[in-house]
Amino acid sequence: MRILQILLAVFIAFGFTMSSVQAEETKVKADNKKLEVPNSVLDISKDNTYPNPSQDVPYLQPSELSQELIDSSNVKIENPKLIKILNESNISPSPVAIGYRATIYLGQWPLSYESTETSVNWEYQKINTNYTDNRGGKVPQQLHYRQEAQKSVKGGLTSKVEAADDVKEMMMLKAMDKTKLPLSFQTIVGAGTKKDQVYNIPVKKLGYLYAYSPAVSEKGKITYGEVYLVLKGKEMKIVVKNVTSQGIGAWIPVQDHVSFIFAASDRPR
Repeated sequence: MRILQILLAVFIAFGFTMSSVQAEETKVKADNKKLEVPNSVLDISKDNTYPNPSQDVPYLQPSELSQELIDSSNVKIENPKLIKILNESNISPSPVAIGYRATIYLGQWPLSYESTETSVNWEYQKINTNYTDNRGGKVPQQLHYRQEAQKSVKGGLTSKVEAADDVKEMMMLKAMDKTKLPLSFQTIVGAGTKKDQVYNIPVKKLGYLYAYSPAVSEKGKITYGEVYLVLKGKEMKIVVKNVTSQGIGAWIPVQDHVSFIFAASDRPR
């Protein structure tokens, strides 16, 4: 907000006007290739007794002005929040701007995230165990998944970084694009959630059905920089100074998906 107030004062003082324009939002077209999901992993989105909010993070389409400014930058810019600020600004040159020069500091930003490794741990966190004793039975018994208690599964960054929320958003966007999975830094499985999938327990056996919440391991590099808006006459551009990079990782749970492992045993586990 402070940045926008500074910009507004400067532009008015030198014959510029700033107006708000509606940012266009679009999603990157999904690739036909999808991550192969094991048969042991089931989608519970229609069965989950806890309605998780959708995490379809929109890709911001830069406005014409924003795209010109981004293209003028000496460093790649992908941060949706910075693009949103640029999208909300419309700068119109005025005749009195001839010969005018100004450099406006927009702050230090995480500018872009480069993904170097994306993998999925289908057994990231155990969330439930179902059990049936058929040691005294004469016929096989059936075991079904039923969530005994509500379970919240949280992910997060593997180290502390500046502007962590911006970094998490960029990392999740890249991970969603690469895996085509519904991701969220928190997902909840409600008590009483169940599936009709049948697991047969032989006679004289104990049956155990373990349920796990999967998560994506995302690793890469985040680039930071000090962003300046440089105005020179009727020309304008973005200049990034003091650029630094930092390695970063994150665990991002797969929303509304459960991985199952069934085991039949002679003895209690």
